[in-house]
Amino acid sequence: MTRLIITLILILLLDVYVFQAVRTVMMGSSPLFKKSAYFIYWALSLFTLGTILLAMFTRGTAPNPMRMQVANILFIFFVSKAVIVLFLLVDDLVRLVQLISNTVRGPEKLQFNLGRHKFLSQMALVMGAIPLGTLVWGMVKGAYDYQVKKVTLKFPNLPPAFEGFRMLQITDMHTGSFHSGEPLQKAVQIINQQACDVVVFTGDLVNNVAAEVEPYIDTLAQIKAKMGVFSIMGNHDYGDYMQWETPAQKAQNLADFKNAHKRMGWDLLLNEHRVLERDGQKIALLGVENWGHRMNFPKYGIMSKAYEGTQEYPVKVLLSHDPSHWDGEVNQKYQDIDLMLSGHTHGMQFGVNMPGFKWSPVQYVYKQWSGLYQKGKQRLYVNVGLGFLGYHGRVGFLPEITVFEFKRG
Repeated sequence: MTRLIITLILILLLDVYVFQAVRTVMMGSSPLFKKSAYFIYWALSLFTLGTILLAMFTRGTAPNPMRMQVANILFIFFVSKAVIVLFLLVDDLVRLVQLISNTVRGPEKLQFNLGRHKFLSQMALVMGAIPLGTLVWGMVKGAYDYQVKKVTLKFPNLPPAFEGFRMLQITDMHTGSFHSGEPLQKAVQIINQQACDVVVFTGDLVNNVAAEVEPYIDTLAQIKAKMGVFSIMGNHDYGDYMQWETPAQKAQNLADFKNAHKRMGWDLLLNEHRVLERDGQKIALLGVENWGHRMNFPKYGIMSKAYEGTQEYPVKVLLSHDPSHWDGEVNQKYQDIDLMLSGHTHGMQFGVNMPGFKWSPVQYVYKQWSGLYQKGKQRLYVNVGLGFLGYHGRVGFLPEITVFEFKRG
């Protein structure tokens, strides 16, 4: 209760502080326009406070989709107000300097207006509107704006029969974040339109529990590929972020998760490999469980088990959810892995992504976080994911379906 009270007080103080910019900008406006603007501002602020209280006192009873949408709206309001506060702090710093200058000069040499600067207040509100509009767009449009990326990869050791071989990667679906099956049905249609030889899924099918995928099993079972659909587990797939009453419940959840893959017709690779054959020639597809080298993510993956028995195959493709596995183990101990496919980062679902330049806050945590990387003859591709987690939208790094075409050379 104490934490709740402190949170509400801090939010209220933030609202009062931002309101100073609204008042400054409204100077000179008609009384009716002022009152309308003030009413809208405080109505939104009271909505924020009331929603937090409702969420606290109805925990576990409110419909999950509604709670998630409200949480996203609150997040967007908070980010927008935080941007406004940064500009207001600049204004206050300028006013502080002016106050000190006035004090030193004396009242008879007063030269500065100590009122809040209207231009900086206007700039603060404009800059605050940018994340507001951008993040709302990311929820309404960006979350389901599926992008098909095509990547050609050349391997000098590729068997001739695999010339033109096409592998499609999807990852980080997070089915617990979807409110209906329609967006996933759209994604499945796009995936099947690519008519690839193999489809691979590189982890995080759910957010927390296996039951989240249940409404979408029939939809995901429609994904087809000539040689099959293969998958691995991500850090969210183990139920580690839930508090279970007994170890048996967690074990049952994991069993249900694995069974869901069978029902979808997906071949779940648990530290093992499969041989892909085309016209009598073969390459190896390896899949490990989650193996994280950053931020204390678990190391369930046993690379040695997946690798054993693949030495004879000329090309090896590794599915490993966390891209930190590449520098953490793969390119040090397994230098004949030609290609590693990962996800996990989401591109943080926010950033700038345009030809020749990309930026996201996640790059300060992960060295490899989006796109294709190479070290010697080995390559890593990080797909930014199909779904979303936390913020229910995407800005800059839109949901991705990647198609790889293998070539000799």
